[in-house]
Amino acid sequence: MQVRVAMAILLLLVAAGCATTTQAPVGDQAAVCAFLGDSCQMLKPGQEGEAAERWVNPNAQFTQYNKVMLNVVGFFGADASKVPPKDQQTLTDFFQKSLSEEIGKKFSVVEQAGPGVLKVQVAILDAEAATPGMRSISMAVPQLRMLTTATSLGTEKFPFAGGAEAAAKITDSVSGQLLAAGVDRRMGASSMRAAAQWEWGDAENAIKAWAELMATNLYAYTSGVKKP
Repeated sequence: MQVRVAMAILLLLVAAGCATTTQAPVGDQAAVCAFLGDSCQMLKPGQEGEAAERWVNPNAQFTQYNKVMLNVVGFFGADASKVPPKDQQTLTDFFQKSLSEEIGKKFSVVEQAGPGVLKVQVAILDAEAATPGMRSISMAVPQLRMLTTATSLGTEKFPFAGGAEAAAKITDSVSGQLLAAGVDRRMGASSMRAAAQWEWGDAENAIKAWAELMATNLYAYTSGVKKP
């Protein structure tokens, strides 16, 4: 029996070993709705490879778009005392840079509205700091790493891990027509790459994941691979 338990935990470690973040339930719904407006009421659970909750306009003609205008508004509705102003700016700038890099691989990133331009607005709704020293120890020491993984199964959060929540809305840059909206929350996972990092490292890893997610899904819709 003990061998079976040990093997089960080992398999969990291997399965989660390469993940720097894990999707978590969305938090403060009031902040989500304050940023997304009426579309908040239309959000539905996303599928694998999508935001935790999302909505896509069934009448959107995504294939007409080949350019993207980005606007990361920064922290929205978050408790400012949780994140020092300097770190808020650092995470906001990192979000803008990450989105520009990932979306820039598939689209022309522009600064002016116009025909064929999608406007993407993103807000950070919340961020949680990791506990750097304990985070590193819990991931590096085999016994603690195993305990950390087992503990997270019941809480959907690894001990000492940080994370973040963000929302996005996509509109036609000229008409303002809402084309899509979504919200996602991610927490630090069990990857060794997430161990030795600064306190906002898990939040940065969540931002990287969102940038890749946004670029992949936008391209899938505008190329016609995915339908609204």
